[in-house]
Amino acid sequence: MSEHVEVMIVGAGLSGIGAAWHLQDRCPGRSYVILEARAAMGGTWDLFRYPGIRSDSDMHTLGYSFRPWTAAKSIADGPSIRAYIEETARDGGIDRHIRFHHKVTRASWSTKEARWTVEARRADGTTATFTCNWLHMCSGYYDYDRGHAPAFEGQESFAGRIVHPQFWPQDLDYAGKKVVVIGSGATAVTLVPSMARQAAHVTMLQRSPTYVVSRPAEDGFANWLRRHLPSKAAYGVTRWKNVLMGMFFYRMTRTRPEQTKERLIGMVREKLGPDYDVATHFTPRYNPWDQRLCLVPDSDLFDAISAGDASVETGTIDRFTPGGIMLSDGREITADIIVTATGLEVALMGGTQFERDGVPIDLTQSLQYKGMMFSDVPNISFVFGYTNASWTLKADLVAMYLCRLLNTMKKRGLRQATPRIGADPVAPEPFVDFTSGYIQRALDRLPRQGDRKPWRLNQNYALDVLALRFGSVDDSMEFSNPAPSARRAA
Repeated sequence: MSEHVEVMIVGAGLSGIGAAWHLQDRCPGRSYVILEARAAMGGTWDLFRYPGIRSDSDMHTLGYSFRPWTAAKSIADGPSIRAYIEETARDGGIDRHIRFHHKVTRASWSTKEARWTVEARRADGTTATFTCNWLHMCSGYYDYDRGHAPAFEGQESFAGRIVHPQFWPQDLDYAGKKVVVIGSGATAVTLVPSMARQAAHVTMLQRSPTYVVSRPAEDGFANWLRRHLPSKAAYGVTRWKNVLMGMFFYRMTRTRPEQTKERLIGMVREKLGPDYDVATHFTPRYNPWDQRLCLVPDSDLFDAISAGDASVETGTIDRFTPGGIMLSDGREITADIIVTATGLEVALMGGTQFERDGVPIDLTQSLQYKGMMFSDVPNISFVFGYTNASWTLKADLVAMYLCRLLNTMKKRGLRQATPRIGADPVAPEPFVDFTSGYIQRALDRLPRQGDRKPWRLNQNYALDVLALRFGSVDDSMEFSNPAPSARRAA
């Protein structure tokens, strides 16, 4: 026996809870359900529990457009973000629509019925079946069940403990211990200063450097505005200020990469002093924003290094030893605990298998439509945030556009919306223009974008505001109805 809703949202993280809020606000009366594989809402912010877990974007842009972030710290810790999501769901009555322990495994589209049949595996191993008119995938981009964990020679000989940040053991005692954190991304630069407060010493071992930028944990301008303006007005001004500053900086990295690179590295040198080997440890081989920049609040990483509580080593791993890690150049780093902050495994849309009229859908052969739908696949949308700005900026716009689509279809009495490429050819390009390892490892498993709009990603919030909030919903979109007999049967 299946249960029918008009809209199904998959995932109860930032994107899913935000989508539900917009749906209630802009499409009142529509039935919906949120299926969440885990036991709690929060997504990323419920899964990751490693020391120091925090945002790498300011909360005035990572927060929802409709719910002001009012805490003093704009670079927020994980528990605060999780509480923000939970409060949003509770205050909006969204929590009553969530089905926990429901992992979506399969979705089948029926053209005749103009609906999806969705199968979800419950915690007890049984399968729940739902049908819906629209499927909105808010399940993120990475695999919740496994992180990227390359095999290192000799790791079984290591006498200490090896942990991955995605599955942090709550009983891990690192006080007074020597810790090596393998990696140089956002997780590593968060873990190192946090663990250094209790550990004997923490070494960040990286194969190659990443751009690391320090920003104040508190936004002084935002806090000043909140004292003088209503919270919603203050939040809106701060949000746009941060959006525009981010867009300006990103443009600088694209138009003047060498000057930007010199400035970013110079800022690190100012923090660590003229005697520190910035050229080896903090000078990447790529240009800024070819990969995501790493944010450190209030210079905490640099302070830990300057105090001698943490250090950075750059080199390749030859093998693990009983007492630590041997590098290819013969150096050995001793360790009691090794943390493999080696990245994520991409699983777009939670690894769900899709079918259309009994035939498997190969999304790698589809093009993204406005960064939220797929060519020739009806009544499905997904969220993938910006690579150069906050995730929620895009998630909010996608939810608003979805509501516009649903209202248009209802007004016109139509039940299917399918992006179509049409007669003019579109050249396919990679999913995103990004060189980060987790993206590059998964390119052959991801849908592509096109070389022209609406198939090309903007990666620009202002352009997406114009396209998704005010642009035509008829742009390369085919609206239709199933056959008359199927309509009567429905």
